[in-house]
Amino acid sequence: MLDNLADVHNHFLKLEKRYYRIYGKYAGRFRLQPHLTKLLQRAKKHWAWIPRDTLDQVIIRLHLAWEKFFHSLKKGGNQRVGMPQPKRCSRYRSAKFQTGYKLEEGRVRISFKEWDETLHRLKFNKRWFSFHQHRDWKPGNVRYIQILRDGVGSYWLYVVTDNASQEVLPATGESVGADFGMKDAFLTLNTGEKIQHPQPLKRSLNELRKLNKSLSRKVKGSQNWWRVVRELARFYRKVANQRRDWHYKLATDLCRRFDLIATETLNLEAMKRLWGRKVSDLAFGQFVELLRFKSVKHNREFSQVGQWTPTTKPCSDCGHPNENLSLSDRQWTCPECGSHHDRDINAAINILRGCLDPLVETA
Repeated sequence: MLDNLADVHNHFLKLEKRYYRIYGKYAGRFRLQPHLTKLLQRAKKHWAWIPRDTLDQVIIRLHLAWEKFFHSLKKGGNQRVGMPQPKRCSRYRSAKFQTGYKLEEGRVRISFKEWDETLHRLKFNKRWFSFHQHRDWKPGNVRYIQILRDGVGSYWLYVVTDNASQEVLPATGESVGADFGMKDAFLTLNTGEKIQHPQPLKRSLNELRKLNKSLSRKVKGSQNWWRVVRELARFYRKVANQRRDWHYKLATDLCRRFDLIATETLNLEAMKRLWGRKVSDLAFGQFVELLRFKSVKHNREFSQVGQWTPTTKPCSDCGHPNENLSLSDRQWTCPECGSHHDRDINAAINILRGCLDPLVETA
């Protein structure tokens, strides 16, 4: 099914580009979905066994991807969104079901169509799949399910409900500003606390080197080559899970301790070009998204100061900007008032103070 959905994605992507080349405008899902109905009756009958809402979701995803691409062109800035690209069968990894399924304890039933040789027509067939249910999806009604295949080849079932549970934590009356760092600490709070990142990729570089050396010795396309490829995919999945688990725990801890959490807005793409692997290993962008999600879940306020808001050079006591401050200066004294500052703690204090500015982007 996922291989056929990849064909649907590539077919309508080419159709969209051809439509734009001829007419100079975007076709959109409301032109493509009626065209899909005609294709299922004529040229693409081999797609008809897949549930129709699952096929429609491929077109809807393309529609949203094109909208994001055109919106980023109009908006400009550093956060650019690329146009949709063709996908190999192995790279198309999810299918969404709004109808044609039934959920029970530890198993799901998927309904699809199958060609009957005796009757010479399509008939409905139902198949049960077992899964390990590690948590309950109540409260709320199930809106849809989504089956995802990861790079290792494992399949995951996502159950989306219409009522997410909220765990409202008691108010603490405390606020915090957090400065992102790469040298001394991952996060430096305005209270003086410095939080170190475990950097799971850096700690696993020796294992990564061994796997890549082993892969280079194999004949490409052989059984042993594919075995090492799967081991590499499993290794990267483990590192990503370790990083995400630590981010979740840190975000939960901050939400339990503070009512208002303020961070900075960074140009992470430019930082990756400068410092490369370490920026990706720290994954500050992923942590900010998880922190925003946790803040909504626990009824906390999350704010980000603007990207061009000065936070490092101004003195947190008198506001005097230290224009001579360099990246290597971790401690400095204000020439105006004589206050001694730690570079990161001073920035965290300015970030918290800047969250009261009306121009701040607030979640």
